[in-house]
Amino acid sequence: MLIKEYRVVNNCTESEYKIGQLYATAMASKEQTGGGEGVEVLKNEPYEKENGEKGQYTYKIFRLASRVPSFVRAIAPAGALDLYEEAWNAYPYCKTVLKNGYMKDNFSIVYETLHVNGSRGELDNALKISDSDLKKREVVMIDVANDKIDPKDYKPHEDPKLVHSIKTGRGPLTDKDWIKNCEPVMTCYKLVYIEFKWFGLQTKVESFLAKTIHNLFIKFHRQLFCWMDQWYGMSIDDIRALEEQIKKDLDVKRNEGPPIDADAASVAGNSVKTSEGK
Repeated sequence: MLIKEYRVVNNCTESEYKIGQLYATAMASKEQTGGGEGVEVLKNEPYEKENGEKGQYTYKIFRLASRVPSFVRAIAPAGALDLYEEAWNAYPYCKTVLKNGYMKDNFSIVYETLHVNGSRGELDNALKISDSDLKKREVVMIDVANDKIDPKDYKPHEDPKLVHSIKTGRGPLTDKDWIKNCEPVMTCYKLVYIEFKWFGLQTKVESFLAKTIHNLFIKFHRQLFCWMDQWYGMSIDDIRALEEQIKKDLDVKRNEGPPIDADAASVAGNSVKTSEGK
């Protein structure tokens, strides 16, 4: 098992991030869906646990077989690569569990996230994990402006070093010390447990998954910042209405052509300017 703690500093408040995260998650689902693959949302409803914890529960299926390594596809039967995600969003704390029906208890990815207002990634044990887990944990700081991303994922309108938010006046994040200096600020502390039990493949696949998660976190939070003028000012009711509409869109798009790309014109173009176009 690998234990990684990703710390993502964001140029927004904790309450703003709650809306931005939900918006960006919905839009990313559209981006990943099409050609028979993608995200199917089965449940999206309020929940309350016996201990008084309240929030929003979601249950999704990710059908993304073409995106796993070829060496895994070669040995996995049809349908075995679907991922089942349960998430309990009791913001500012959230927990997400990813499982696979074929591998059952031999595969899991568990995320625990705490969102902390005013933090710049300095908390040593924000999620209060055990001493034994602390010894295994690797901390990874993510800089959304300067960390490298896969060239195929790069888009100028999703580059925080180029994008300026008209609604908030934030950005572009050109200061090399923006993490130390930006206001407002908050940090997502994302603790991830990765387990893949398969003789001869465990180390290779767990490393692949950790790298993939790292890249996804970078891309997601770059998008969240660059799409700020799309979600800034939305209410939670606006978000729920958007999620419901996107659920309907996903059900159609899964059975159509290639995955949709969240185009600059529809996502960021009409309210975000690049540094060249300010």
